[in-house]
Amino acid sequence: MRLSLLPLSAAALLLAACSSAPDTTATNTGGDTSGQALTSSVLPGTQADLETNVGDRVFFAFDSSTLDSAARATLDRQAQWLAQYGSVTVTIEGHADERGTREYNLALGDRRAAAASGYLTSLGVSGSRIRTISYGEERPVDPGHDETAWAKNRRAVTVVDVTN
Repeated sequence: MRLSLLPLSAAALLLAACSSAPDTTATNTGGDTSGQALTSSVLPGTQADLETNVGDRVFFAFDSSTLDSAARATLDRQAQWLAQYGSVTVTIEGHADERGTREYNLALGDRRAAAASGYLTSLGVSGSRIRTISYGEERPVDPGHDETAWAKNRRAVTVVDVTN
């Protein structure tokens, strides 16, 4: 009788183990203090990690490359993240909204990327780890033609280089 219960017990244990979902959460150790659990699919030191835990973009006022307090706070977190992942290099992409000439918007995007890069280097991030590029108005995140869309498009985005 004991022998016949053994396979049945083993099968019951196997089914019970399969019926519970695996724990896919990890502790949030990044800049986000909201306390939300993260999925384990976010690998440390990756673009997804930067976006999820720190924030990958800063925004600018119309016709400006001046960093406001919210932008500086995001870049502060990025500097801490970059210090944690010393082998990561990044490209900061400067963007503008559609208003202005192509040439002016490329120059404005360049100033925005340079402002973010300069701030990160002032916080101790080596300039050799940062590359900048301007896309001007060529890569809008929102294709709309109103202030809401333009505000989203006036940005600098930090992108982890794929060679990392």
